[in-house]
Amino acid sequence: DLAAAQATAEGFCVECKDQEAFYSCEQCSEEFCEVCYGMLHRTGNRTRHIKKEIFKPGNKGTPAPSVNGMSTSTSKGSSLSDETLAELPESKVIVSSGSSTFGDWITQRAKYIPMRLDLSERKLLRLLEAALNVSEYTDKVDILSYTSKSKRIIHQIKDLCAIISGLVVANDYRRGQELFADKSFEDNEEFFQVIFEIGRRHKIMNPEKMRNAYGKLMYLLMDASTEEIESTLGFSCIAPIKTVYSFLKERGGTDLLNNDLVMEATKEIIADGKPRQQIQQEIRKKERSIEVLSRKYANGNLTPDEIKTCLYSIGDNHSFLRTNRDPCDKMLKYLTQFFQPNAVEDGYSLAIQSGRQGARLTHNHETQYWYINQTLNLWREIAHEMFYLWMLADDDMLNNDYRLRDTGQGLQRLQSCPSISKAMHTILHKAQQKAGYWVGSSVIHLGDSNVPNAFMFIDKYNQVARILNPIISTLDKLEEIVKDDGISTYINDTYGGVQSLRKEIVCDFFRSAFDGSGADNFFSAGSCIDGRLTSAWNWCSQIEKKSFFPVFLLTVSLEFMGCSAAPH
Repeated sequence: DLAAAQATAEGFCVECKDQEAFYSCEQCSEEFCEVCYGMLHRTGNRTRHIKKEIFKPGNKGTPAPSVNGMSTSTSKGSSLSDETLAELPESKVIVSSGSSTFGDWITQRAKYIPMRLDLSERKLLRLLEAALNVSEYTDKVDILSYTSKSKRIIHQIKDLCAIISGLVVANDYRRGQELFADKSFEDNEEFFQVIFEIGRRHKIMNPEKMRNAYGKLMYLLMDASTEEIESTLGFSCIAPIKTVYSFLKERGGTDLLNNDLVMEATKEIIADGKPRQQIQQEIRKKERSIEVLSRKYANGNLTPDEIKTCLYSIGDNHSFLRTNRDPCDKMLKYLTQFFQPNAVEDGYSLAIQSGRQGARLTHNHETQYWYINQTLNLWREIAHEMFYLWMLADDDMLNNDYRLRDTGQGLQRLQSCPSISKAMHTILHKAQQKAGYWVGSSVIHLGDSNVPNAFMFIDKYNQVARILNPIISTLDKLEEIVKDDGISTYINDTYGGVQSLRKEIVCDFFRSAFDGSGADNFFSAGSCIDGRLTSAWNWCSQIEKKSFFPVFLLTVSLEFMGCSAAPH
C-alpha cells in the first residue's frame, strides 16, 4: 500500500528518502539530509529546533545500503498499488488556467503569449541588439568598486541610449531627426520604452536568440527600475510586455478568442508521414479559418492584418510547446517502452548507488524509474507554462531589489523571486498530488547561490529542450543512417544492432543523467528540483566519453548547453 511505499530506509532522510541522513532533529524526532533539514527548518519556530549531526561525509564506518535490496527504496519491491502505478505517468498540470472550454483556456493563456514582431519592430530589434552587443554594461556596473554605483549605472544607461540614438539616425536620417533633433532622452521616453519592450518580447518567443544581449538588457532595466535611478534619469525605461490579450483588449477584439475557429486557425501542421494531399488540405483549411476570423472581427481599431498577427502569435505558442514541451513526452515514451518498474531486463537495470560511477543518490530500479518519470513530467509542465513563468520572472526582476554576491561562479545578483517561487511551488504541489508520493527532495532553489535570480531560473529551464532534442534526434535517425552499408556494419558489430544501441543510449541517460551528480555538494546537485537538471547537464558535459558518442556525431550537430556552461 501507499504507506509502505513511503516508508524510509534506515539511515536515510525522512523527507527525500534517497540521501543519507546528516542531521537528527530532537523536536521532530526525525532524521534529515543536510538540504532537506535546511529547507524545512529555515523559518518559523522550526529555526529554534536543535539538530544533532549523525553522519559525516567520508565516514568509512557507515555501511553502504544495497542497490537492489529493498532497504534503499521509498517503494519497497512492488509495494505500490496498481492504481497508484497507473496514475503516476499522467501529470496534466495547468497553473494559469482552470478553464473547461478551449475559448476560456486560450483567453487566459493569451494573457501570457507575446505578440509577434512586425516589420518595423524587427528593424528596431536589430538596432537594439547592435547597441547591446557593443555595450559593456555589466562589466562596468557589476564590480566591486569604491566609486558610486549609481553614477556608473546612470552613465552606462545614457551611453547605451546614445548608441541607440546614433544607430537610429544612421539607419533612417529623417526619423532620427524627428526623434532626437533638439530633444533630450526624457523627451523620447516612449521610444526607449518601446525598443526595450521589443527586446524582452522577442526573447520570450525565441529563447535561443539574444543569448548574450538579453542578460545585459534585463540587468540594465533592473537598475533603471529603481526609484533613485529613474528620478535621476528623468524617464522610465520600462513598459508592459505586449501580449495577444492586451493587444486585443486595447482594440476591443477579445471576442475573437472565444470563436471555435481559433483552434483550427492556430494549430500547427506537422507532416509526420502524412500524404501530401492531406497536408495541403489542412493548410487550406487553416488559411480559410484565418481569413474568416480576420474579416469577421475587424473593426475601426483592429485591422484584418492585426488579427492575423494575433493568430500567428498564438500559433507561435503552439510551435514553442512542440519544441520545448514535447521532447519530455518523447523521453517518457522511451522510458515506458524500454523499461518496466517491476521488471528488470538483464543488463538494463536503472539502479544507481551513491559513490559508484559518479552517482550521488541511491535508488533501486523501481525507485529510479519513478524518479525519472516524475522529473520528466515536472519538466513537461514547466515547459507548458513557460510563457506564464517568464512573465512572472520579468515582473520579479523589475520589481525587487538585489544584492551583489560572489556565489562561487563570479559576482551574481541575488534577488528574491516571490512570484516565480509561488508558481513553481504550485506546479510542484499539483505534480506531487497527482503522483501520490514523491521520490527525492522538494527543495526549489530561488534567490540563492545556486539560482541567484529569476533570470537564471528561466535560462536554466530553457535548457531542457536543448538537452533532450539532440538525444531524441539521434534515436529517431538511427533507422535512417543504417541504410548505409558501412554504418550498418559498424553499428551491428559494435553495438549489436539498432535496437540494442537505442536501449544502451536511453539506459545510460536515465541512469547517469538522473543520479544527483554535477556538483560536490547536495545543495547544488542531488535530488532537489533544480539539482535534477544539474545532473542532466553533467551527463551532457561528459558525452564525448561515452561509447556511443560516434553515433551522435553521425546523426546530429551537438549543441548541448551543458557542454559549455552549467545551468546552475
